[in-house]
Amino acid sequence: MTTTVLLVDDHPVVRSGLRAVLDSADSVQVVGEAATGEETLALVARLKPDVVLCDLRLGDGIDGIDTTAALHALDPAPAVLILTTFDRDAEILGAIEAGAAGYLLKEVAPEVIVDGIQRAAAGETVLTPDLTSRMLKSMRSPLPKFTDREIEVLRLLATGSTNKEIARALFVTEATVKSHLVHIFRKLGVDSRSRAIRVVQDTGLI
Repeated sequence: MTTTVLLVDDHPVVRSGLRAVLDSADSVQVVGEAATGEETLALVARLKPDVVLCDLRLGDGIDGIDTTAALHALDPAPAVLILTTFDRDAEILGAIEAGAAGYLLKEVAPEVIVDGIQRAAAGETVLTPDLTSRMLKSMRSPLPKFTDREIEVLRLLATGSTNKEIARALFVTEATVKSHLVHIFRKLGVDSRSRAIRVVQDTGLI
């Protein structure tokens, strides 16, 4: 049985490459292409593909995770397989929580993509062993919860801003910034600004 696929990527060259790969597989048929999340939703309603092969970054408009959530809410819903270059834990978990059937990186071999599409269509979860291990680890050790103000401080911290610059940007005192940093460091289990930045960047928090 042939699995029908809609390709979703905002780069035409990438879509052409993927189409070439999938067109060479007898078990898969590409029925359409989309460059944005909005275009994807419209085409799925018309083409009703078995699987949507979707990137995370789709330029302007809704991203791959929001597109996945919208597709997952349809009845019937296509299986969504994320194919991207982004491999941060927060993005992997975000996609799976939005309803994606799987998550693959663009560096995988063509046959892995074809096999992933077929497995997604069959209702299986598609993750490479290393991503499965990372996702399970992240689920066992979830990220701490930060307040909106702490997130603002983290984002400014990641730009290299000093306490004085952060205080000025947020219209608070330096003492308040220091208090936020104490709470942030404790939640992350770190003891320096550089380690805090590294942790939140690696996990995709900012």
